[in-house]
Amino acid sequence: MTDWLGDAWSDITTPQPPASTTVVLGTALAVLVLLLVPVAWHVARHGLTIVHEAFHAFVAVLVGRRLSGIKVHSDTSGLTVSSGKPRGPGMVATAAAGYTGPALLGLGAASLLSQGYAVALLWLLLVVLVLVLVQIRNWYGLWSVLVTGALVVAVTFWGSSQVQLVFAYLVTWFLLLGAPRAVIEMQLQRRRRRGAADTSDAGLLGRLTHTPGGLWVFVLFLVCVAALAVGAIWLVNLPVG
Repeated sequence: MTDWLGDAWSDITTPQPPASTTVVLGTALAVLVLLLVPVAWHVARHGLTIVHEAFHAFVAVLVGRRLSGIKVHSDTSGLTVSSGKPRGPGMVATAAAGYTGPALLGLGAASLLSQGYAVALLWLLLVVLVLVLVQIRNWYGLWSVLVTGALVVAVTFWGSSQVQLVFAYLVTWFLLLGAPRAVIEMQLQRRRRRGAADTSDAGLLGRLTHTPGGLWVFVLFLVCVAALAVGAIWLVNLPVG
């Protein structure tokens, strides 16, 4: 057991050789195709929802709210329930964390990959999934997290170093590119429901701050695009300035 822990820690803390341009750009292209194919996007979207709800939960706890649980549904929607003050900065931060969470996690992942820590990223993903798992409160959500976790475990424990590297880049590009895609999707849903109650995160943020929900769509999209731009620079190792 001690030897296993030592080997695992060594893998986590030892930088791997940088990825080739083929891997970096090939994985980006693969994720772009995934985002454009409706069936593939619907399946992969569950992973983004898990991260979305994880950040709602994380920020809720961070600002002192009491977390009740997380649900992930088959239509890729999700729900994080927490209790506390119904208004104020803490509630605003909690509501804003969902759509920005995948982008910020993607940015952190890009930073790790730019330094060669692909295995560390995989372990970070496992920690996130375990923390979400203990808060899941519906069967479909449990199944989604377990399937996602099984995939990450398989790559982390049994994948070759090249498989781990490719998978890490796929996940990172998916977070960076999927985050703004999800915001666009939210806005399209808001337009289709025009005239009905706006139950989106942007609508909630608008009500909390007495501002238009559309303004929050722009803010969330801007954060996601900024994270994508910076993350892409780090991933492809472009000089800045």
